[in-house]
Amino acid sequence: MSRALPKYNKRRVAFIGGAAAVALSGAVIAGSALAGTPDQSSGTNNARTLAASPGTITCPDVASKLPAIPASAQAEVTRNLTLLQTQIAEANKRLVDTVGQGGPNFVNNAILGPLKDKRVATINRIATAIGRTAAKPTGLDSLAPCTLNASGTSTNTGSGTATGTASATPTTAATQQQSTGSTGSTNTNTSAVGTITCPDVASQLPAIPASAQAEVTRNLTLLQTQIQEANTRLQNTVGQGGPNFVQNAILGPLADKRKSTIDRIAIAIGRTSTKPTGLDSLAACTLAK
Repeated sequence: MSRALPKYNKRRVAFIGGAAAVALSGAVIAGSALAGTPDQSSGTNNARTLAASPGTITCPDVASKLPAIPASAQAEVTRNLTLLQTQIAEANKRLVDTVGQGGPNFVNNAILGPLKDKRVATINRIATAIGRTAAKPTGLDSLAPCTLNASGTSTNTGSGTATGTASATPTTAATQQQSTGSTGSTNTNTSAVGTITCPDVASQLPAIPASAQAEVTRNLTLLQTQIQEANTRLQNTVGQGGPNFVQNAILGPLADKRKSTIDRIAIAIGRTSTKPTGLDSLAACTLAK
């Protein structure tokens, strides 16, 4: 009995040691396998980080380019300078909210283009306010266009690489799906997209002073040109963008352009007569199917 007991203990120790070795080997193998496996969650987080960093819209500074501001215009100029900053902030927010949407020209058409039009109208109001009691500054329109910095160029082109959405070049099926209206019919030709119609401005104007006639006529002609350009763009972009593409990239920018043009008409009349009011309500246009 005294000799059998040590042998039993040796066998028990050997068994436990072998089991521990097997467990240790399994842990090493599992650890090696995990080390060689890519961290999918890390990749997802990286993609989200890229999608959340589309770059920043930057615009030329207007305040530093203004001449001395008359006291009578200070409040209006300050209000519009603040509005310029608000417009940039809103555009940058939209840039982040729409990562991966639209085609390769989405950012330019739906964000930078409308932003430029808004800035033109706002800058014109600044110049007009100053011009009422001092020399009206000129050349400020060149400060209206804004740019997207380099870090956002590849992220906001509609590419699905970082966000997992569709690629910038839509397939035929995707294009047809985007072109399909609520009735289920597909826009197979450009005539199906409808026509942009706008309120008539000329019929709502008061008597036009002779000194303002040329400028008013020029801007009324410009209003018609803007509508024609918008309708041409409507035809040329069939199937592009999402459900709000027409509103964001065509009707919205058109309203901003019309507002700026209508303002110039009212200002021209107001130089030698009573300035018409309420014309801004004529700026918005609609899409007639």
